[in-house]
Amino acid sequence: MFETVIGLEVHVQLNTKTKLFCSCPTSFAAHQNINTCPTCLALPGALPVVNKEAAIKAMRLGYAINGNVNHSSNFDRKSYFYPDSPSAYQITQLTKAIVQKGELFIDLKDGTQKRIGMTQAHLEADAGKNIHEGNYSKIDLNRSGTPLLEIVSDPDMRNSDEAVAYLKKLHSTVRYLDISDANMQEGSFRCDVNVSIRPQGQKEFGTRVEIKNINSFKFVAAAIAYEVQRQTEAYEDGVYEQDVRQETRLWSVADGFTKSMRSKEEAADYRYFPDPDLRPLIVTQEMIDEAKIMPELPDVKVKRYVEEFGIKPDDAKVITSDKEMAYYFEEMLEQGAVAKTAVTWLTSELLGRLNKSGLSIEKSPVNAKTLGVLVSKISDDTVSGKGAKDVLDYMMKNTSRDIVMIIDELGLAQVSDDGAILAIIDEILSQNQDKVEQYKSGKDKLFGFFVGQTMKASKGTANPTKVNELLKERLG
Repeated sequence: MFETVIGLEVHVQLNTKTKLFCSCPTSFAAHQNINTCPTCLALPGALPVVNKEAAIKAMRLGYAINGNVNHSSNFDRKSYFYPDSPSAYQITQLTKAIVQKGELFIDLKDGTQKRIGMTQAHLEADAGKNIHEGNYSKIDLNRSGTPLLEIVSDPDMRNSDEAVAYLKKLHSTVRYLDISDANMQEGSFRCDVNVSIRPQGQKEFGTRVEIKNINSFKFVAAAIAYEVQRQTEAYEDGVYEQDVRQETRLWSVADGFTKSMRSKEEAADYRYFPDPDLRPLIVTQEMIDEAKIMPELPDVKVKRYVEEFGIKPDDAKVITSDKEMAYYFEEMLEQGAVAKTAVTWLTSELLGRLNKSGLSIEKSPVNAKTLGVLVSKISDDTVSGKGAKDVLDYMMKNTSRDIVMIIDELGLAQVSDDGAILAIIDEILSQNQDKVEQYKSGKDKLFGFFVGQTMKASKGTANPTKVNELLKERLG
């Protein structure tokens, strides 16, 4: 039996307006090599200046994960020679990062939580982008110098489920903090996975393999599963030391396996040394105060939703997993929607329709205020649950209409008037005298028949509670 050991290095692109060491914009998808200057092109004589906003955003994450935020941190040069790095080195933080230690708690499938330790989070400048077209390779340096926060976990995860849960929790956290858009498709949230195996009970770690730049939760799980299988088979076949080396591998989406990229360098191979152009980053009290201003984070929201609104913990976790969904839910409540009913209509009815249409909550044609009003109309018996579904279907295509007008226009206003409902009930009973006699002789299950016929005759507009009450009176 083998135990899997997983550690993750996540590169989060900070959503600052300018780069880490110069005033060039960080806008995505600009024309190639437009957002550049002597500093990010590493021209002789150009000097870097630290972006204060990037430092504050890094500090904010540090406080959010209960980390140690260093009031003095250092920048180092990491030497490597690639076309997308015009300086032939990367400015990073090796010897003393701006954030050290920390923790995140992930939810496991058995309902328990597990603590994942955080080694550090350090600031560094991103490289440019290689573009390969046929026999030619091009370099776009727009991204060169973009501020990254590299967040390094402890090797505390033991399977792909825990790794994905950790990534989702971290992804949600950085979005709540508004320090990054964490757009995985655009590369704002990228992950390197370190995987090794060891015999059960062995304290020493096995040979660590790093899988670079995975940009989806699904691919992270697949890459871990493949690599664990590869290393396990090598161990069982007696070729572990030969086939499993400390190296960097790439995940091939098309092929579904990892493949060797290069041998894994040690720190000495990068020839780290203190950056001579950058003095220590000293944070001020003003920066500390600003960094500590943060929103209510997911774990706190879950606790509040359960205690304040009485909703189930699992429902609270689903809603708070996405920042936009949590804010959408809270705006629904502001419109008078009952919390438990709002949960169902948000997570089941609306999300079901959005998923079918391939839309996110941000692109929903039905805004939170409108859905909140609709849900409140269910609670005050203006419309039935079935009728409200028809209204929601209508609103998915007609976004700007008033709820009450739609209900009236579609003829879905719920009837709660005793006289109107009794008229329908009397008609049903007179048409089914044989079943009335059977019911009175003890066939209680026929009550459901009478309810169904009444609702059908009212075209679903009769108040179900009133129907039950009045039927019991008439049949009693």
